[in-house]
Amino acid sequence: CRNSEQETNGKNSTASSKDFSDPVYKEIAMTNGYINRMTREELRSKLAEFKLETRGVKDVLKKRLKNYYKKQKLMQKEHINGDSCYDYICVVDFEATCEEGNPPEFVHEIIEFPVVLLNTHTLEIEDTFQQYVKPEINPKLSNFCINLTGITQDIVDKADPFPQVLQNVIEWMRQRELGTKYSYSMLTDGSWDMSKFLNIQCRVSRIKYPSFAKKWINIRKSYGNFYKVPRNQTKLTIMLEMLGMNYDGRPHSGLDDSKNIARIAIRMLQDGCDLRVNERMHAGQLMTVSSSAPLEGAPAPQMPRCRN
Repeated sequence: CRNSEQETNGKNSTASSKDFSDPVYKEIAMTNGYINRMTREELRSKLAEFKLETRGVKDVLKKRLKNYYKKQKLMQKEHINGDSCYDYICVVDFEATCEEGNPPEFVHEIIEFPVVLLNTHTLEIEDTFQQYVKPEINPKLSNFCINLTGITQDIVDKADPFPQVLQNVIEWMRQRELGTKYSYSMLTDGSWDMSKFLNIQCRVSRIKYPSFAKKWINIRKSYGNFYKVPRNQTKLTIMLEMLGMNYDGRPHSGLDDSKNIARIAIRMLQDGCDLRVNERMHAGQLMTVSSSAPLEGAPAPQMPRCRN
C-alpha cells in the first residue's frame, strides 16, 4: 500500500528534492494545471475517452482525471502496483434502538448487524451478512425507532441476543478466511458505529470489545481528504450525490446503508484512493490513525472474553 506521499514519489513517505527532480513530476504538474482549466463537459468527454466513470460534480471529475494521468505516468516510469491496501473491506453500518430526540441517558443497543464484503481486487460486493439483535435494556422498540429503521417489534423479539449474533458474524468471517489467508479492514460511515454503538453494546452484553473492530476506515474522513471537501459534505446521501449516484434501497436499513457505503468505497478505489485505516479504539477512547503509520490489516476474528 502507498499513502498519498508514497504515491507521489513511488519509494517512501519522506519526499526529498531529489525524488521530484525527475521530469515526470513536472509533466504531472503541468497536466494538473491543464485539467484545472477544463470545463465540466470537457472533463466528462476526456473521462469517456479513457472509459472512466463520467458521473459526479466537477471537483470529483477533476480528481478522477488527475489520478488517472498521475498513475499512468508513474506506472510508465516505475511499474507501480495499483492494488489496494487490503484484499477485502468489511463495511458495517449498525442500526440501534433510539427515541425521538434521543435523551442523554438513553442507552443505544444494536438491533441490526450487517456486513458487506467488498473484494478490492474485483471491486465487487462478494457477499453480505445480516442478522437482527434482541435488545436487553430496552426490549420494546419506540414507534420512532420502528418508523426510522423499518425493524418491527416482532423481528427483534424473535432475534438472538448480541453475543450470539457476534459469534455468528465471527464464524461467517472465519469461513471467508479473513485475517488468515486474506488481509482485510473494517469500514464505517463515521466514527459512531465502532466508538459508540459497538462500545456501548459490549458493555451492555458484558463482553470485551472485539479485537478485529479496534481499527477501521472512517470513509467520511477518507472521502473528505481525498476529494478535498469539508466535513459537512460527507454525509452518505451527499457523498452519493457528488459522485453522481442515487441511494439504492431503504434509508436507515443497516444492510442497504452498508451496500451504499460500499458503492462509495468502490468509486473511491476506482478514482485512485488508497482506503486505509484512519481511526482506532484505545483504552475505550476514539483515536486517529496517522496516514504514515505502518499498514496493518485487522486480525483474524475471535470471540471476545466476558467482562469480569
